[in-house]
Amino acid sequence: MRVVLQRVMHACVKVEGEVIGEIGKGFLILLGVAETDTEAAAERMADKICKLRIFEDEEGKTNLSLGDVGGEILVVSQFTLYADCHKGNRPSFIGAGAPDKAERLYEYFTERCRRYVGKVEHGSFGADMKVELLNDGPFTLVLEGDERGIRA
Repeated sequence: MRVVLQRVMHACVKVEGEVIGEIGKGFLILLGVAETDTEAAAERMADKICKLRIFEDEEGKTNLSLGDVGGEILVVSQFTLYADCHKGNRPSFIGAGAPDKAERLYEYFTERCRRYVGKVEHGSFGADMKVELLNDGPFTLVLEGDERGIRA
């Protein structure tokens, strides 16, 4: 599982010009699912993200979690995170999970985040989406993990 996580002041996702998911302060999560991913990997990633302490406290140190600041989450599926550009100039997406499996784990991940956060919005799996955000910091993390652990 691969994630690009952006700390945002606000973000929204649109399909055909209509907003289908919108949040205030929190995390925009671009989520890629690999063919080898499992529910255990999705649980571990959601748990890690929701507990990350990357919001500033009163002393300006990144010491507060999403829950500490009343943050929200917007999850957008992003199979292109598994692009392989080693050969030629056209990316291959062979490492991305099959659509049915990827959609199931995307939904599972989103539900897992709801255990920690009051408002979790999401995009439309497989749709042509437009994402707008105001990055806070900017503060962006790239995470990769499986059922064994998370790497940044």
